[in-house]
Amino acid sequence: MLINKENLPLVAEDFMNEVHYEDIDLINTLHKNILKFIEEESIENKMLVINTYKQWYSHTVNHFKGEEEKMLELNFPPYIVHKSEHDNCLQRMVYILDSFKKDNNIKQLKEYLENDVTTWLINHIQTMDTVTAMFFKSGVSPCHAQH
Repeated sequence: MLINKENLPLVAEDFMNEVHYEDIDLINTLHKNILKFIEEESIENKMLVINTYKQWYSHTVNHFKGEEEKMLELNFPPYIVHKSEHDNCLQRMVYILDSFKKDNNIKQLKEYLENDVTTWLINHIQTMDTVTAMFFKSGVSPCHAQH
């Protein structure tokens, strides 16, 4: 298991926490399949990695879309900043998968998942998602909360 759900920061909105738990399940399954491919480099295992990655990507697109729709609905002031983090993440995900498909560089994919994704996800939850969830709950922008 790459990421233990118990170590994941929680935010003020249950629906966001649930989606994060689903992310963790998909990331852990992908990691397991990457290790399987490293053990035995075969077409079947490569397709397993690619298909799991695509499931994770699709889930992530929907995850971000759900947050972004609610941010727009509630006129969340730093929407564009939060959305740009999502967009950058998705672009990187596409790049990494395309690279793996072309060159079979499983080490790059493994390092991306173990280092970049885990670090980004925890940081994004602790910063962007925490502030956003508090706004969803209270309707108060963090910049105005002290006034």
